[in-house]
Amino acid sequence: MRRRLPLAVAALAAAALLPVCLESQQDWFRTGTGVGVEKVRLAVPAFAARSAEVQTAASVFYAVLRDDLEASGVVDLVSPSFQPLQVPSLPGELNAEAWLQAPTGAHMVAYGNVSFAENQLLVSAWLSDVRNPQAPPVLAKRYRGDLTEEQARQLAHQFADDIIERLSGGVPGIAQTQIAFVSDRSGNKEIWVMDYDGHGQRQITREGLICLTPRWSPDKSRLAYTAFERASASSEVTRTAIHLYSLVMNRRLAFPYLGGTTTTPAWSPDGQELALSSSRTGDHEIYVVASDGGRLRRLTYSAGVDISPAWNPVTAKQIAFVSDRGGSPQIYLMDADGANVERLTTGEGYAVSPAWSPNGQMIAFAWQRNNSNFDLYVMDVATRQTVQLTHDAGRNEQPTWAPDGRHLVFQSTRSGRNQIWMMLADGVGLRQLTFEGSNTAPHWSPR
Repeated sequence: MRRRLPLAVAALAAAALLPVCLESQQDWFRTGTGVGVEKVRLAVPAFAARSAEVQTAASVFYAVLRDDLEASGVVDLVSPSFQPLQVPSLPGELNAEAWLQAPTGAHMVAYGNVSFAENQLLVSAWLSDVRNPQAPPVLAKRYRGDLTEEQARQLAHQFADDIIERLSGGVPGIAQTQIAFVSDRSGNKEIWVMDYDGHGQRQITREGLICLTPRWSPDKSRLAYTAFERASASSEVTRTAIHLYSLVMNRRLAFPYLGGTTTTPAWSPDGQELALSSSRTGDHEIYVVASDGGRLRRLTYSAGVDISPAWNPVTAKQIAFVSDRGGSPQIYLMDADGANVERLTTGEGYAVSPAWSPNGQMIAFAWQRNNSNFDLYVMDVATRQTVQLTHDAGRNEQPTWAPDGRHLVFQSTRSGRNQIWMMLADGVGLRQLTFEGSNTAPHWSPR
């Protein structure tokens, strides 16, 4: 059994680098993820186009806004077929009683208009509480951009995030975030980036070999990833190393080769350090290095493979990682200096790919129990209580959290090949984000 993880690492280096379960409706999980609470019933009528030239932009804005709100997990969106015939475009046109009555039954209405002014696309948008019609609008916003469909999308994302922030107790939405992932659609495994909803997929790296495990820096300016590289310009011998890519300068940054097989980088919460796995001393151990590649220090000292470190994003004082020191791959936890190592998972099966929730209280991971496929689980670190999120629908791996703590993104074979999927953190609201090629190892950006 001990040899399984090293073999998996060898396969990963050749191609892909590789308690009691409680029901998801339990109170601790609802509270921890922010899902499962009562949702605001929200109506979103079409935004009025003030001129013919903005009709396409208005249609795009409305479609994206509804899609963002539907995906948020915060609102219960009223079907357009239940909406009153009179649609407001200004606060003075809102008939609160009509929107409050059945079958609409809205608590709030998001509405507005789209126009072209001063050579710009202008969206005037409001959010009103129809249960309190005498109060001023909860939100009154104006958004400006170029008269393009892409700008209409971005303005819709902004309004959706503003609505979600207001309705969720100050936690902003995720509509303006991005997801990095690995795709082979260009012929090699390279790093790609897309909007949170799968729109705008674009290739970032062009290494020509294999790139894996992308990780956003906390300020979103850089991506760290595992890359196969040639040992020298004239050599055909390859090795695995950590590469950094600047999304500001659109180029690779200098970062030294650290020796051995070096993989699975993870940024510290302040962006000053990277945790990683390296075989520079023989075994794969966890190390921490400064973001410029200096001040390397070793954290783990065990036989076998230690890999896939992940920092607690709140305290920065704990690192979760995967180790087969007990016989099979399991999730472990240690202090950020390597002290106080303890196993989190039960020892059953294979548990891999730990990812901390933004509040630093839970870890999502992939777990193959008995002879089943890998499924996704979430553990409350303090109590070790565990919830299963996916159930035997293909092979589900590599979960990471959205910055709102209400969503997860992961790779799954449920539609055939590996593709990127998104869901709410209680396992519902599944959405497939990629369709072309094989796509793996997603990582959600900060805001």
